This record gives sequence, C-alpha cells and structure tokens, in this order.
Amino acid sequence: MKKRSLSAIIVLMVCLVFTNVLCFSEPVLAKGITSVKQVKKLAKKQVKGASILEVERDYEDGVLVYEVRMLKSKKEYDLVYRASDAKLVSYGWEMQPWYVKRGSGKMISLSKCKKLAKKEVSGGTILSIAKKRSDGIDIYKVVMKKSNKKYELKFHARTGKLLEYEWELTRKTNNKDYIGEKKAKQIALKEVGGGKVIKIEFDMDDGVPVYEVEIVEDDMEYEIIIHAVTGAILEIDMDSIYD
Repeated sequence: MKKRSLSAIIVLMVCLVFTNVLCFSEPVLAKGITSVKQVKKLAKKQVKGASILEVERDYEDGVLVYEVRMLKSKKEYDLVYRASDAKLVSYGWEMQPWYVKRGSGKMISLSKCKKLAKKEVSGGTILSIAKKRSDGIDIYKVVMKKSNKKYELKFHARTGKLLEYEWELTRKTNNKDYIGEKKAKQIALKEVGGGKVIKIEFDMDDGVPVYEVEIVEDDMEYEIIIHAVTGAILEIDMDSIYD
C-alpha cells in the first residue's frame, strides 16, 4: 500500500513539473518573435486592412529583425520588428509614384513646410530641411527628432502634400572612443567644401562603426561615410538633386 502511494506521488510530481513547463514556457516565447506568422499578425494589427507583400529576416548591428513590406490603398509600408522583444523599431510609408502628380504653380514657402512638419510630428524638433527634385517632383525633405525617435518626412513642394513618412528608434552612441556627430559633420563639410547637412546618423557597416552624413551643396547631394573612431572618410557618393 505504501509502495503504491509512493508511486502515485512520484507520478503526480512529474505531471506537475511537466504542466509547469507547458504553462510557463509559452509566455517566455511570446515576448519575442519566433516565426513569420507572429510578425505578420503584429504587422496587420499595426496597419489594419493592409496586404503583406514580403517578410524578410535580417540582422542589423548583429540584432535579428523582421522586415515587413505592406500595401494599403495608395501607400506602401515598411515595418521593422526586433525579434528578441517584438518591438517595432522602424515604421514608414510612401505614396506610390503613379498616384503623385507633379503639380503646378508656386512652391510653398519654407515656413509653410515647417508648420506642416510640426503638425505631423507634434512636439518634434526640426534638424534640417532641404529642397530637392525626385522623379520629376519638387519636394522638401525634413529631418526631425522627438524623444528617442528620428523622423524623415517628404512633402510635395507645390501642393504641401505629405508623400513619405518614416521614423526609427535612434541608436545610442555613447562610446567615448567615437568622434561624435559634431566632429563628423565638420569632416564631411570640409570634404565637400561647404553646404548644408540635412541628415547624420550612426550605423554599423559590416561591424565597422560609421557616421553617414548627407549634405546638399548647390544642386548636388553628397552622402559621406566616416569611420566613427578614426574619422577617416570611407566612402563618398554624389548625385544631382534633380536626378
């Protein structure tokens, strides 16, 4: 009788342990993304009514992310989720080009563009505004910052309509060995010989810490890649703003 009772207790304990594993392992997995099905569900919740065009797994700075491309009405969306905690780290959309008209008449003023940008990102700080031409359309490219997010907006320079919207979480660059954004700007401006910095951001390029600096000078736009530690210029790309 005692042996039978002991056996029953052991079986009961094993069952309890097994049940514990089943009950508590699921929430742990639920914190992150472990399948494409999960990220699709998150994306559809974020952009309701959109169709998913593509899902890709990728690594950014050694961190696994899921990149989702979606389509809804006249807009194409790009979302990036961090796999470890299912956090949305980047969100953006753009109007499909065939729905964008060139427009006519005078271009809106810089002050008008600033008002439009601040309306889109309430409480945000404008870092730069540049006027350029893209696919035959005159646009204002506005870079803003609010809290831990960096925004990039593109407005139709004649109609004032918002054509592109994007935000991404800013990366922390507190490494004392880095030259810093201020120094990177100085290096880039010296290389170009002047101009206006419209965008600067820190990134990891194949494991190398870099600053990517965009400058507009006259009718040219430059993208300069600078080593974040040594300050060496690694790459320069140059395009006409009318290209």
